[in-house]
Amino acid sequence: MALIEVQNITKIFGSAPKKQLAKVKEGMGKEQLLAETGHTLGLHDVSLSIEKGEIFVIMGLSGSGKSTLIRHFNRLIDPTDGHILVDGVDVMGFSIKELEEFRRHRMSMVFQRFGLMPHRTVLKNVAYGLEVQGKAKAEREKVAREWIDTVGLSGFEEQYPSQLSGGMQQRVGLARALATDADILLMDEAFSALDPLIRSQMQDQLVELQEKLHKTIVFITHDLDEALRIGDKIAILKDGVLSQVGTPPEILLEPADDYVRAFVRDVNRARVLTVGTVMQPPVMRITHDNMEKALADMRRYDEDFGYVVENKEYRGVVTQEALEEEIAKPGDSPSLYTFADDSNAVELECTLEAALPATLEAECPVAVVDEDGHLKGVLSAEGMGSVLISPDGDKFDQGEKDVSEGGAKKDKPILKEAS
Repeated sequence: MALIEVQNITKIFGSAPKKQLAKVKEGMGKEQLLAETGHTLGLHDVSLSIEKGEIFVIMGLSGSGKSTLIRHFNRLIDPTDGHILVDGVDVMGFSIKELEEFRRHRMSMVFQRFGLMPHRTVLKNVAYGLEVQGKAKAEREKVAREWIDTVGLSGFEEQYPSQLSGGMQQRVGLARALATDADILLMDEAFSALDPLIRSQMQDQLVELQEKLHKTIVFITHDLDEALRIGDKIAILKDGVLSQVGTPPEILLEPADDYVRAFVRDVNRARVLTVGTVMQPPVMRITHDNMEKALADMRRYDEDFGYVVENKEYRGVVTQEALEEEIAKPGDSPSLYTFADDSNAVELECTLEAALPATLEAECPVAVVDEDGHLKGVLSAEGMGSVLISPDGDKFDQGEKDVSEGGAKKDKPILKEAS
């Protein structure tokens, strides 16, 4: 079960929103509703599932309803219709006291304009949420100092917000939100007021922190590059209606409609897509260290090159020509594991832009390895080009031959090993 379930949320702003709900459910759009009733349709039948530990980005242009939606999560706004469940509990059913406890302990918020109290020092700003929770002064200051250090502001504890740059102020806001140890973090356009360079640094820091903390982060932005850079999942809103939900590669390569297609048209895919997104299975995988047998296998399957693996670990690539030359030399042939060339492998999380030089220089598709050195697939210049150039991002299919001691052949669909 997802940590947060948004179920058919509709929000109508105006003097009598409940009376207008039936018209919206019957299909009346935003412009017609405003013209005929004077009511504004903020959200219409929005449903989302947000998993624990992911960065879920909600994006759209001004007026799309993204900020309205996030304010439903902690009930700064109540819906006209629909429900929001957190751990299976309907937030809409909370009493005032229950809602206060929920806001203090389950959800923290980072605001666009920092939201710092100007009369409090950095230390006291960061400790504020703990103070609201009723923590003792010594405990809350200890925790606050730890988070100040985590966001890189050690030495600024006694400074006031006015003495800090915008980026430093936002770090204080982030530390304050994290200090409460809430498992859900709401970030509404949190970095949009920052200069581009500082914004980029804050995005990097958020991703680095998330790798350690595994919070559930709901992040609002109007910037697609930002969404693609930090998001595990992205939801795109238009005029209060959900256009698409997907991973960054899904949004880029499989846009659901013309609105999303226009959004992603000018994105530099090479800087966003990772090698793991577009790699293919290796045509031939060799899982033994016998050079003569490897050459015989490659001839049998008419393959010019094969990828050598020892207990899942990638050892390198070999070619028919290199094997023939080595076997022809006098004396015993060396182990295939030591003979194979592993100089051109690229990492699974590497961007296509970073992997491009190695891919273009190689005579065969480049091996893709994970952090443990396991072979996960291969990347070819042709396969990369099909994603970077094709308007719909179609990938071409390719089978795989797995050559082990038994010489078995297996056909696998594209990207199956990546899962």
